[in-house]
Amino acid sequence: MKIIFNTAKAILLASAMSALLLNCNSTPEIKDTVVKESPDKRIPPSSLAAPTEYATVAGKKIAYRSIGHGDPMIFCNRFRGVLDSWDPAFLDQLAKEFRVIIFDYSGIGLSSGELPTVIAEVAEDVKDLADFLKLDKFIIGGWSYGGTVAQTFSVRYPQMITHTILIGTNPPGQNPNPPEEIFLKTSAKPVNDLADEIILFFEPASAISREAAKLSHDRIAQRVNDKDIPVPVEKFARYFMGIADYAKDTMNAREKLGKLSTPLLCLSGDHDCVCPVENWYPLTRKMRNLQIIMLPDAGHGPQHQYVDLSVKYISDFINHTTVKK
Repeated sequence: MKIIFNTAKAILLASAMSALLLNCNSTPEIKDTVVKESPDKRIPPSSLAAPTEYATVAGKKIAYRSIGHGDPMIFCNRFRGVLDSWDPAFLDQLAKEFRVIIFDYSGIGLSSGELPTVIAEVAEDVKDLADFLKLDKFIIGGWSYGGTVAQTFSVRYPQMITHTILIGTNPPGQNPNPPEEIFLKTSAKPVNDLADEIILFFEPASAISREAAKLSHDRIAQRVNDKDIPVPVEKFARYFMGIADYAKDTMNAREKLGKLSTPLLCLSGDHDCVCPVENWYPLTRKMRNLQIIMLPDAGHGPQHQYVDLSVKYISDFINHTTVKK
């Protein structure tokens, strides 16, 4: 069963969706989730203090951090994302139940090598890291560009995946809704400040979202030691070439995804200016393993705005969906 959250029905459907599909006990007012995430909220120190480690495999060095215990979960990062780009509140909430692993792609941040321009080759970083960590099966997640990597890996190595978590990303192949010009212009800046982050990852028209952006920005800034390296402008083009390769879908991942035995969760904001949730609509009723959740007054990084709610959805999805026989 697939669930599509839209802005008008978000509050009315929240409890029904929870009972019917995910068995969540979230509050009926989604706004309350944002209010809870106040500056006074104590954030567990694990992700802020987690050391950067290195997996030396296949002649390259992959920088990674591991937080928490439990079933392993590898998360693939966004365009220009490095180890320090994740909101520590999101990671720490997940790490209460799972072992959360984040990493830098080859040639990005603290990892050696060069970022491939073929998305299947980027996905090999996940395979190499999993092999190094001796993970035979794990949950894979991806945000934005990382969602393209996660989907590609899920198709190439389905026997290794129990669940696929997709945040603010597009399905493979050609999609009807392109990125907005403001995203392309803003994301191309050498350095992004808080005002840019509001445009890129939140909903500028919403005071609630703007407030959440500031809180998330401040949480991320709390890490002051063992910092990663920002992605320089000259490497941006390699991301775009990988995205173009993903859109060609030469491996027919769009069709193969829907035939996987593993469940897929798509978590999106209602106004994602680069990967509109509407791009998933043509796949409803075609991908029987797909569940879609759309959060209101949110943009490209809903997990950084609705931290508690996003973690609750992800956790319940993993705990209450199983591999199809």
